[in-house]
Amino acid sequence: MHIAWLGKKSPFCGNVTYGREVTNSLLDRNHQVSFLHFAQEEGDDHTWSGYQEVSLPCFYKSQIYTIPTPKASKVLTQSLRQLRPDIVHASLTLSPLDFLLPEICEELNIPLVATFHPPFDGKRRNLKSGTQIFTYQLYAPFLAHYDRVIVFSQLQRDLLVRLGVPPEKLEVIPNGVDESKYSPGLSDFKSQFKAKRLFVYQGRISAEKNVEALLRAWKQSNLGEQSKLLIVGNGPLSASLMPFYGEEYGIIWLGFIADEHKRIGILRSADVFILPSLLEGLSLSLLEAMACGVACVATDAGADGEVLEDGAGVTLNTHRVAAQLQTLLPLFRDHLEWTALLGQKARTRVLERYTLNGNITRLEKLYAEILQMQRVKLININSTA
Repeated sequence: MHIAWLGKKSPFCGNVTYGREVTNSLLDRNHQVSFLHFAQEEGDDHTWSGYQEVSLPCFYKSQIYTIPTPKASKVLTQSLRQLRPDIVHASLTLSPLDFLLPEICEELNIPLVATFHPPFDGKRRNLKSGTQIFTYQLYAPFLAHYDRVIVFSQLQRDLLVRLGVPPEKLEVIPNGVDESKYSPGLSDFKSQFKAKRLFVYQGRISAEKNVEALLRAWKQSNLGEQSKLLIVGNGPLSASLMPFYGEEYGIIWLGFIADEHKRIGILRSADVFILPSLLEGLSLSLLEAMACGVACVATDAGADGEVLEDGAGVTLNTHRVAAQLQTLLPLFRDHLEWTALLGQKARTRVLERYTLNGNITRLEKLYAEILQMQRVKLININSTA
């Protein structure tokens, strides 16, 4: 099967990781993949075994949205006409081009699948949630014209149905992790940081991630010099937070770590992973920590509460996150057996529901169903012509 994948190659974000993991897995299963991505400089196209890249011109791209040039839709249409894929899969990048894709693919008679990523708080408890709901409201009428839309949770599916997307158009296929790569194992990071208990946050340092609530709770808890909090990632709030929450409080800022082996090593050393977000989709960082057997604490924003339900972790309400963490942090420091048990349950939950292998198998089945529907549609058109 030949899949034309439309997504992001940079800057690093969950969308980029999702595209990389899925396309690599499809290649491993002997599918042909063409990767179409936005680039601010042309001439980035190249080909290697089973994989062709095509760059689409854009004025600007960030971790959140992309602004293509007027030429982008023409380049996309010409590329798809030349590539002749069996199916187009768009990992939606919050770009105006997202709204043109159904028309382009219909003109070329190519089935179109989307993965819809935007984070949300299904309970609409805050102002930022309202902004994200607007994104869902904006996209819903257009998503109805895709052959199928992949979402990460039942909560996300229910929200889109309420906004008018036909239920039969929506398919719940959660994020997945490679459980053989992300797994419990030996690591010396705890000794490197001279820690007896190691707590980790990994993600963007931005308002919706609510990292300051974690930092404030940590500072006020005064867990002692043998407990350390690692902050892995960067973002717009890093510079304003670092001066007030430094190593004197046991907080170590590591910045963005590109080396996946190092990130896995940090998770294997960690006792507790904390995600205090106000908004989420389904956090891949959370799943990676769970797969490594780390006890996990996360807010019930997006689908993260669904992931940790029934004892697979500790779920926080998005209100008063700092106060809740201030109560929990000393418990995680002092109760080693409880923490270890939560880590075991987290790993088990990933194996049951969130493996990359299971994700790709479901995706292949979805592709096959859509292609069969396309064949039937073309037969019916030809028979009435």
